[in-house]
Amino acid sequence: MTFIDFKNSLSQNSPPKNVDDLLTALWYDAKGTWEKAHKVTQNIEGQDAAWVHAYLHRKEGDSGNASYWYSRAGKSFSNKTLEEEWEVIVKAVIAKQ
Repeated sequence: MTFIDFKNSLSQNSPPKNVDDLLTALWYDAKGTWEKAHKVTQNIEGQDAAWVHAYLHRKEGDSGNASYWYSRAGKSFSNKTLEEEWEVIVKAVIAKQ
């Protein structure tokens, strides 16, 4: 799946079936269902999951919690817009598939 394919999938009513849970979480976030995105992310281990978790808490406005998760992800607190960071994360996750 390419980034464009993933972005185009946002016009659908459910996430693509051929993507991993991190992309599913990012799909739900882009659709405006933060709670569902967060719930999916909580069940995943690893630095990429921590990065998504950090982004979600940053979006929520909880910078303290976001800082904790950025640290777990081995990342600095993002200074990008939320939209830019979402795109960077999606592209990074897709590249690992």
